[in-house]
Amino acid sequence: MPEEKRIDQLITKEFRTVNQIRGPLLFVERVSDVAYDEMVEVIDPSGKVRVGRVLEVDNDVAVIQLFLSTEGLDISRTKVRFTGDVIRLSVSHSMLGRILDGLGNPIDGGPAILPERQEDINGMPINPAVRVEPSEFIQTGVSAIDGLNSLARGQKLPIFFGSGLPGNELAAQIASQARVISELEEQDEPFAVVFAAIGITHRESSYFIEHFRSSGALERTVVFLNHADDPTIERIITPRAALTAAEYLAFVHNLHVLVIMTDITNYCEALRELSVAREELPARRGYPGYMYSDLASLFERAGRIKGHKGSITQLILLTMPDDDITHPIPDLTGYITEGQIVLNRILNQKGIYPPIDVLPSLSRLMNAAIGKGHTREDHRSVADQMYAFYAEGRDLEKLVTIIGEGSLTEQDQRVLNFAKRFEKEYIGQGSANRSIQEMLDLSWELLSTFPDQYLKRIPEEMIRKYKRG
Repeated sequence: MPEEKRIDQLITKEFRTVNQIRGPLLFVERVSDVAYDEMVEVIDPSGKVRVGRVLEVDNDVAVIQLFLSTEGLDISRTKVRFTGDVIRLSVSHSMLGRILDGLGNPIDGGPAILPERQEDINGMPINPAVRVEPSEFIQTGVSAIDGLNSLARGQKLPIFFGSGLPGNELAAQIASQARVISELEEQDEPFAVVFAAIGITHRESSYFIEHFRSSGALERTVVFLNHADDPTIERIITPRAALTAAEYLAFVHNLHVLVIMTDITNYCEALRELSVAREELPARRGYPGYMYSDLASLFERAGRIKGHKGSITQLILLTMPDDDITHPIPDLTGYITEGQIVLNRILNQKGIYPPIDVLPSLSRLMNAAIGKGHTREDHRSVADQMYAFYAEGRDLEKLVTIIGEGSLTEQDQRVLNFAKRFEKEYIGQGSANRSIQEMLDLSWELLSTFPDQYLKRIPEEMIRKYKRG
């Protein structure tokens, strides 16, 4: 037998031993030399080819996950061909400005993407020894984030919101406004955006695309769309395909890439659906026990690599079922990521946009991204003082409902008025795009109502320089 044929035979194997079809899963018996995550072609009796991947191999039985419906498949006449390779995405710099489906195929009516490479969608783990700590400040134009929960280049930060809250609107606004700001490296440039829509409605996808077009961000955006009526299995692939495109743009073309993934809750529901089909033992609330490691395999693909100018920053949108932040999905996400931005329903009912609740919100990398050389030397002190006054003001609002405002001291009145102005003027900025300097100047304007002795978290020299100056 010629060598080429022998090699080809080893790579491509065909079986007609399908013994069970369960939902999106095929069970093929008497297989050999089949690997986990291997690409599979399933040929139905009419000759139509459907694509899938190997989900599990147990002795001589392979479990295959199809990306399309199993409707019309006949157990006795269906052929399964194992390709000997993993699922790969065609990547190119020309992907920018294109709208793709969840598997990376163009759906915008444009030409096919001419690939510069074929990349494994599972990515390559970043060696911890060559990871660079996120430090450059990212200006999102949103005061509640830039001022009190600052985002660093290479960070992964989730946005938690309840059903009906404007999480998607906030993500679209950040995508069109985000810039890398660093006085040390003299950077001020917009991000390339990779947007992964996971199980969203057609109305939501139309909103995002129209927003990107109207803001001029579409030409530097790659959009991956998986709609709610698309196959559930495609939702498992969509974020991986998007992150593969982001890694190529960041580490080959040296771009700063902002990856926005919405909605991770839909991804986890698809994960649970697959787990049920495989008859696995459920963990908390029916979700698979490996959901933590599965989510980590997505989120840990953010970061920076020594010797590469590019970076990947992740904004992860996540709907909290029943507004429950202790639900397994936000709970596990919070452990993996470096902070959280939480939207508040009461602020939204007051007409405040974006309704970011700064008290439970957090950015664990804020200190590395702000201060002299990044934003301004007074940033940390001003943020601490405003946070303290706002937390005190929220407590006073509850107290006022019991004893009335007439029982408050003069300082209590100042704090209460500050909390109201803070929500209305600082958090509630609408769709405005504020620079970091404008945000800090507004902060000092709000703090100027307090005598110097009450600004206990700000050094005296900064009070003299910024408040009086």
